[in-house]
Amino acid sequence: MDDPVADIILKCAAQDRAAFGQLYRDTSAKLFGTLLRILADRSEAEDALQEVYTRVWLRAGRFDAAKGRGMTWLIAIARNLAIDRLRARPPVTSDDGIELAASPEPRAETRLIALGEARRVSDCFDTLEPDRARAVRGAYLSGLSYADLATRHAVPLNTIRTWLRRSLLRLRECLET
Repeated sequence: MDDPVADIILKCAAQDRAAFGQLYRDTSAKLFGTLLRILADRSEAEDALQEVYTRVWLRAGRFDAAKGRGMTWLIAIARNLAIDRLRARPPVTSDDGIELAASPEPRAETRLIALGEARRVSDCFDTLEPDRARAVRGAYLSGLSYADLATRHAVPLNTIRTWLRRSLLRLRECLET
């Protein structure tokens, strides 16, 4: 499968500065959007973006194109960094020392984006065979083990593994279009 981002990451692993510049140009907007959605603070997202690319430069040698696409690897780095930053934030307190919780309600814009993404995911799930879709939901949404899924669907364990791997590939292809 053609993955130009993976090719650039592999060049970065060889300390190719020109490739690193190209990687930044090709991927920074998407990574910035990911960070901004999670952190909800433009300045912090900009700082985090620079830290993401520092990590990429230092860890590019760890990237394995056989395990996934380059952009997926980059987004995972950005997402994990953003979550770490959220966890490191001090709790917000009121003037009288009572800890305040942020409103659990997402903003209207966030709800609309999530609704659109949920529709896309649902449409992509509809492209899977029903038993495969149930297996993916069971594994990744309900936390069922491969053994539980094999028993539930009355198929061998390796068949479940194949179903899940192929179904995830189909979902990823559908979501990338």
